[in-house]
Amino acid sequence: MKKVEIFTDGACSGNPGPGGWGTILRYNGVEKELSGGEANTTNNRMELTAVISGLKALKEPCEVTLYSDSQYVCNALKLGWAKKWQSQGWMRNKKEPALNPELWEELLRLCDVHQVEVVWVKGHAGHPENERCDRLAVEQSKRF
Repeated sequence: MKKVEIFTDGACSGNPGPGGWGTILRYNGVEKELSGGEANTTNNRMELTAVISGLKALKEPCEVTLYSDSQYVCNALKLGWAKKWQSQGWMRNKKEPALNPELWEELLRLCDVHQVEVVWVKGHAGHPENERCDRLAVEQSKRF
């Protein structure tokens, strides 16, 4: 399997509000940047969209090291929260629905295709790729 690094970030001006996401894919020293946004969204939706977009860009199953500053994304994947929500019909507990179920459904499907290791990085702390992804995300959010 090819080993790929994916760096992601999402941004939102207001929550909800105009948002953007940025993703960097790196394979064998070659990088590709992806970005996009939505007029009315949330920060968590943009964080998820950045990860999904990176994984969808892969043309075959890969070993992926995913870097994100989103504890929402990292914890839900690493600690199994997302799979638990899925098994409970997209409920966090008996009273609270899990947010963004359609995005989580797509992300879990992609994680079944690829071997994904999740690495949390502190945001806005000088991590070069995280800073680049943040710039891409903020730039996209300003388009709306």
